[in-house]
Amino acid sequence: MTDMGHQRVAYRTCPLCEATCGLEITLEGDTIRRIRGDRDDVFSHGFICPKGSTLKQLHEDPDWLRAPVVKDGDDWREVTWDEAFAAVEEGLSRVWDAHGRNAVALYLGNPSVHHMSGALYLRPLIQSLGTRNLCSASTVDQMPKHVSSGLLFGDPGAMPVPDLDRTDFLLMLGANPWESNGSLCTAPDFPGRVKAIQARGGRVVVVDPRRTRTAAAADEHVAIRPGADAHLLLAMIQVVLAEGLADAGPAGEHTDGLDELPEAVAAFTPETVAEITGLAAEDIARLAREFAAAPTAVAYGRIGTHTVSFGTLASWAVDALNLVTGNLDRPGGAMFPLAAHSRRRSPEGGGRGFTTGRWMSRVRDFPEVRGEIPVASLADEIESPGEDQVRALVTVAGNPVLSTPDGGRLDAAIADLDFHVAVDPYINETSRHADVILPPPSALTRGHYDLAFYGLAVHNVANYSPPVLADDDAVGEHEILARLALIASGQGATADPAIVDDLLFDGLLTSLQTAPDSPIADRDPAEIREAVAHHPPEERLLDLMLRAGPYGDGFGTDPDGLSLAKLEANPHGIDLGALEPRLPGLLKTTSGRVEVLAEPLRADLGRLAASLEAPVNGTMVLIGRRHVRSNNSWMHNVDVLVKGKDRCTLQIHPEDADRLGLTDGGRARVSSRVGRLNAPVEVTDSIRPGVVSLPHGWGHDLPGVQMAVAGKRPGVNVNLLTDGAELDPLSGNAVLNGVPVEVSPA
Repeated sequence: MTDMGHQRVAYRTCPLCEATCGLEITLEGDTIRRIRGDRDDVFSHGFICPKGSTLKQLHEDPDWLRAPVVKDGDDWREVTWDEAFAAVEEGLSRVWDAHGRNAVALYLGNPSVHHMSGALYLRPLIQSLGTRNLCSASTVDQMPKHVSSGLLFGDPGAMPVPDLDRTDFLLMLGANPWESNGSLCTAPDFPGRVKAIQARGGRVVVVDPRRTRTAAAADEHVAIRPGADAHLLLAMIQVVLAEGLADAGPAGEHTDGLDELPEAVAAFTPETVAEITGLAAEDIARLAREFAAAPTAVAYGRIGTHTVSFGTLASWAVDALNLVTGNLDRPGGAMFPLAAHSRRRSPEGGGRGFTTGRWMSRVRDFPEVRGEIPVASLADEIESPGEDQVRALVTVAGNPVLSTPDGGRLDAAIADLDFHVAVDPYINETSRHADVILPPPSALTRGHYDLAFYGLAVHNVANYSPPVLADDDAVGEHEILARLALIASGQGATADPAIVDDLLFDGLLTSLQTAPDSPIADRDPAEIREAVAHHPPEERLLDLMLRAGPYGDGFGTDPDGLSLAKLEANPHGIDLGALEPRLPGLLKTTSGRVEVLAEPLRADLGRLAASLEAPVNGTMVLIGRRHVRSNNSWMHNVDVLVKGKDRCTLQIHPEDADRLGLTDGGRARVSSRVGRLNAPVEVTDSIRPGVVSLPHGWGHDLPGVQMAVAGKRPGVNVNLLTDGAELDPLSGNAVLNGVPVEVSPA
């Protein structure tokens, strides 16, 4: 914080996407006068996207709830926090007493990982609820990456990222960082980093059915058919292996199964995948040779590769291609960040490994993955009678009516529940059905450290932001979650949330003291508690992690090491260095090695091979898209972000528009197996023929929604068309791209 006479300047990491850009916020008293990029930030160097400057509008949004509300007939009534939690206890207890623990489901939305509260305090809530009906936005997003990483490395959180700043060849599949700012890859100014690859003589290739802004800036755009990324990647691996171009390098010394890989991918030649990918065999082979020949290269796949029928195989194939070309765990390739708050591991690696299917979902027998069932099955669990039928729902920072498959059906199912409590600042398309809404405070009133995204950063950094503004009347999100956990554990609505604070701290301290090479193994726990006691609850936990972590001061054993105090003294962040090789130490497989052909992957290759025999569907298929001003559904109530030209349009190629009788600016009727809608038409040659595109997160025209700005530009809900019956079987991830649709004039 810097004083400038009557003004002051605060420095803050933006919490609105994964890029972690530094902000410089100028205030007069408690009034924000300007927000711009922090030019001295060690990671973002002043880069900012349109969302970052809108924290003022979000903080001042009149539709943001400032106190809890309860449903009173068809209206909402503002109540005290004690009254709200008493209502939650009564509603949930009524369901538990009559129907058992599994009758309450929990849904966690995307924003829950953008703050320390979600990363730290959701686990006690999950454990206290004791339900098998846990769902999250992960199964409409990145779950395939968790599963492939779990099978390869034994740790579903060990996700390698592209070493953008040192690579010579970047292959991006299903990723559009010009709009998303990067995803599962924390890289402020992703476009600038890509341009730097080209400036130093490198090459950038984008695989996408649309000529996105990212594809337009690339050296080559490969317009693949939606859903065929796994086929393309397997064919590239086949070429590399068959032509003697493979060299796994140092990572190969820690890998099992490489000798079996040629036979496993033999069926996927460029010629056999040409039709299903829509690409020429010679182009596929050329791309494989260029990738293998580059001094350094990295493949990076994102949501377009995950939200398809073969999402886990595509995710695995990205890492397998990096591995066989010697680009896994190598500078300029795919590398593993080492976050400042991460735990120390044995240098030899090894662990309990990764499994799925510890239980199955009740209605459709989907295997559990990371403790979750697919959110696409939530409507089934609510609608289907029987033991453990879901009759109550807790949603945290989520709007599944707009963000998950078959949204119309889920909307009706949620409306029919016996009880629903939402932790959310808005009365949105999902929370409008709630009986109680518990609003978290503005981001500007919280301390901030990116527990999720520094573990995915393309450069090791750390930055802590203290609260910019005070709000003495607000109840912190960590306290909301703690009180919900206490209700769920039977301690009641009036129990002191400090109980959860202390349990979390004591559990974390014990695990850190018993970690390999722990710098605090022999320290008195009371001494450590006292050393951090002056911090608020979340910062207590953060300081403990930082000081016991890989760069930490060990509570005095390394005076130059990292601590929360050191981060507070460096408001522009601390540069912890470029990514370094981490194998085999990060591996948690039972063998202590990279397991390149785990049995579930090997089995699913048979399903992929069978798809080569199926005729290519000649119908139109639907894909989603992103915009830099939009982050799912929760940024649509800020006027500056949604004003201007309508972005919720159906993009279609001119050839298809002519054939179907559609005109630019007209309206189209789009139908799928599960739903239909009408949308404005945008004719553009930026999309592949046979493919149409609608953005996700829109559809703000439902009754009862109290988001005035969003309601003026409602758009349409693309998830009225996506099919909850279609999932990637290994991860339970929804198929949101390549959805068969019929398109006609409205």
